[in-house]
Amino acid sequence: QIQLAESGGALVQTGGSLRLSCKGSGGTFSSYAMGWFRQAPGKDREFVAAISFNGASTGYADSVKDRFTIARDNAKNTLYLQMSSLKPEDTAVYYCAAVRRKIPPMTQDEYDYWGQGTQVTVSS
Repeated sequence: QIQLAESGGALVQTGGSLRLSCKGSGGTFSSYAMGWFRQAPGKDREFVAAISFNGASTGYADSVKDRFTIARDNAKNTLYLQMSSLKPEDTAVYYCAAVRRKIPPMTQDEYDYWGQGTQVTVSS
């Protein structure tokens, strides 16, 4: 069973950049497809990005496409989310998630393991 821990959340200005990390432990990280989700105040948690077990395949929500990049380093058991051109509407708690599959789903119900989340706040 894998445990996940996010880090890197911060307060950043509109137009700025930030990189989130998600460290996996207790499982074979490379066996899991991974995803990033986010939850803004008063809203449901939503899909952000996902990546296959080997990093060869990625997918993004339309709202972050061309601004965010998901990546992974299996040697370091770490998932990343590089965020650029940040907007106030990107403000949310960001969660990483894992599922023991090769191809990553884009719906949260299909993920089995979740981190505690990291807060990203974008000021206008």
